[in-house]
Amino acid sequence: MKNKIFITGSSGFVGRNLVKYLDPIYIIEKYFRNSLIKLDHEIIIHLAGMAHDLKYVTSSAEYYDVNTQLTKRIYDAFLTSNAKVFITLSSVKAVADKVEGELNEDVTPNPITHYGKSKLLAEQYILSQNIPDGKRFFILRPCMIHGLGNKGNLNLLYKLVSKGIPWPLGSFDNKRSFCSIDNLMFIIKELINREDIPSGVYNVADDEALSTNEVISLLAVSQNRIPKIWFLPKGLIKALAKLGDLLRLPLTTERLQKLTESYVVSNQKIKSVIGKNLQISAKDGLLKTFNSFYTNVQ
Repeated sequence: MKNKIFITGSSGFVGRNLVKYLDPIYIIEKYFRNSLIKLDHEIIIHLAGMAHDLKYVTSSAEYYDVNTQLTKRIYDAFLTSNAKVFITLSSVKAVADKVEGELNEDVTPNPITHYGKSKLLAEQYILSQNIPDGKRFFILRPCMIHGLGNKGNLNLLYKLVSKGIPWPLGSFDNKRSFCSIDNLMFIIKELINREDIPSGVYNVADDEALSTNEVISLLAVSQNRIPKIWFLPKGLIKALAKLGDLLRLPLTTERLQKLTESYVVSNQKIKSVIGKNLQISAKDGLLKTFNSFYTNVQ
């Protein structure tokens, strides 16, 4: 008999992929916002959430209503149900907006945004509750998720390459972690299928961190273009950014920092408990995503 899975956020990017990934194996029930929470399932996967708003139009209250309060309601229902496994999608932004070195699960959380703070409050609530014997919880902290039909936060770079505009910041050496939807689905399935993985908080990221120059090159390959990367002097770029601060130009010191900073996430904890290789490399995962976008616009 198939196990039953209760999924919130099934209409989102991760949810749609997860339903498709698990549907042949499990009986899936989808939760719709504001409906009654009735749990008669072995597994609860809580994906619903208010996403990080890059355009700053989401009110702070919405983050806490959805990311914190809804998570509490779902988790409380799990604790009193017969379900054995609870998986929730948090974020690395619940811990840090900037990373020095490599972000692991031992770093003391210090989120800056309402998005990150609301995610952390949900995590802290789960960790503060006594969990009955025989139940397990998993708090997953993915970094930037991408996959077929979803470029994540790489839209700016995609547009630059698509229009043949050179990337002018090639002199800045940085590294960023990514999370392929294929690897995230694989990890969730392992957590569902196995009973030997302990409850806890786990980062989710691809194995390799890539530089922006490498991402630009992958974007160019996906569009059958030659990468256009300018290696201008750092001093010149920084001077132009300071000028941008004064004249309110597109390139400012703050934007330069965001475009060139590193954000490396360790996945060693989750890999050590799973004991298996991930499904796809960071480069192959990004190339798969980029190829899907180039194919769709043909």
